[in-house]
Amino acid sequence: MILSEVVADARLATWEFDDARAWLERARQRPMEPLAAEVWVLDPALEYVLLVSHRVRGWVPPGGKVEPGEGPRAAAARELLEETGLDVGLLPGPAAVAVRSFRNDWSPTLALSYVAVVERDVPLGGEPEQPAAWFRLDDGWNSVFQADQGRIQAHARYLEAARASSAR
Repeated sequence: MILSEVVADARLATWEFDDARAWLERARQRPMEPLAAEVWVLDPALEYVLLVSHRVRGWVPPGGKVEPGEGPRAAAARELLEETGLDVGLLPGPAAVAVRSFRNDWSPTLALSYVAVVERDVPLGGEPEQPAAWFRLDDGWNSVFQADQGRIQAHARYLEAARASSAR
């Protein structure tokens, strides 16, 4: 993990949840748990999100652990490719920074969320035991991270407003 990239992206994130920036500052004072990075994959109309089926967590954005020596953006892109077969660019700024625990027996860790915009008819691949599927943002999905839906919806509205503003 490249800590300088983590700190920079945490500061740049559009949304902050769970007092994540303060958590990161405290966490930097001791050995840190592995950090996480994920991708909120949206369709161009900003009406659908691509999720993967995790055996324990339910439907979640593609993502995972930031490996040693890896930046969070690179980790997010790698996880997206591994879990969905998508090799696409991520939008420039990180969408969100949050603190969460990915297992009951793990300490909370920092999670950075990035965004990719992809047509829904693109072929999907990835890990057979974790199939990917598109979900309408207005519909619910089964996930241990229930707050994700509202967070992703809020970011889709933010992107829509930015798109409308730049079109003027």
